[in-house]
Amino acid sequence: MKSLARFMKALGVAATLMGVTALTAVAADAPKAVLSNSDCVKCHSAAPEAVAANGGAHKTSVSCQDCHAGHPPTVKKIIPECSQCHSGKPHYKLAACLRCHNNPHTPKIIKLANNITEECLSCHSQQIVKLKQLPSKHTKLACSFCHNVHGKIPLCTQCHKPHSADMGSADCKRCHQAHMPTAVTYASDTTNKMCASCHKKAAEHLIKTTTKHKDVACVTCHKDKHKTVPTCQSCHGTPHPASMLARFTKCGECHNIAHDLNRWDSSPQKAADKAAPAAGAKKGKKK
Repeated sequence: MKSLARFMKALGVAATLMGVTALTAVAADAPKAVLSNSDCVKCHSAAPEAVAANGGAHKTSVSCQDCHAGHPPTVKKIIPECSQCHSGKPHYKLAACLRCHNNPHTPKIIKLANNITEECLSCHSQQIVKLKQLPSKHTKLACSFCHNVHGKIPLCTQCHKPHSADMGSADCKRCHQAHMPTAVTYASDTTNKMCASCHKKAAEHLIKTTTKHKDVACVTCHKDKHKTVPTCQSCHGTPHPASMLARFTKCGECHNIAHDLNRWDSSPQKAADKAAPAAGAKKGKKK
């Protein structure tokens, strides 16, 4: 009886082992379970929330499994390289993607490091051309000095004091280009008040003058570019007789205060005319 009992026990163990082996074989042959985004969010909540809020194409065109091909222990390397999808010509060296796109789940929220320029130029190449074409203090600054947040246009008044108290950053842009600030340009409808904020002496003369220039816009004469000195003949032609123009070849010899042209008492010829009688009078006294 004991022998029979031992035999039956051994037979049971063998049957159990055979069943386990069979089940293992079936499990090995069965297809692997396919995960979906809904499976991932059961454990990983932060990344899906970030993708949903600011994922860009990572939200609309990519699933979790497109980047993370599996889960340990089935897959050992679950953090992908950017170059797996973003091949071809990247904005910058692939090894440095995360310097700007430091959260791959929100790729368009770009946080910039301090004192960077080279990375910026990989996309914004024309700006450095302008900065070097007409060097200024801006040329020596890192891009991130002004643009410390990607896509943010800083206010000029954060660094620069406006020319007059009633001017703001919007007024700065009327004349100054951010990457060529010393190349002053202006529109044809620029007001005299705008010009007067820098050219105060000229404005004072124009306000006091009795000539028609008082009612003329600054940009009417100075219309080509900043600091242009116009020729009087372009508007006035030749208003004086040829004999006078032969003696005084330049308008400024008499009308030497450009913005108050009827005040010419201090002109060289006027001074010479005043000095001549005085000299003659002295000679008469000596006689």
